[in-house]
Amino acid sequence: MQAAPVRATAIPSVTDALRAVESLLMSSGQRTARRNAWTSVLEDRRRAKDRVETQLVLEQSLTSHS
Repeated sequence: MQAAPVRATAIPSVTDALRAVESLLMSSGQRTARRNAWTSVLEDRRRAKDRVETQLVLEQSLTSHS
């Protein structure tokens, strides 16, 4: 029995496929704007998470001093 051949090239990810379609459909400026917008969304989410964590720490410190 022979072993199956090993693939030399990686299978593209869904992200890679979406970026390829995006590059075909959008101009360069639109791609840049879209990526910048997504980066802003991710940064806003990170800041919101930090705010919640800070709020919890402050509340815990106030209740421990009471």
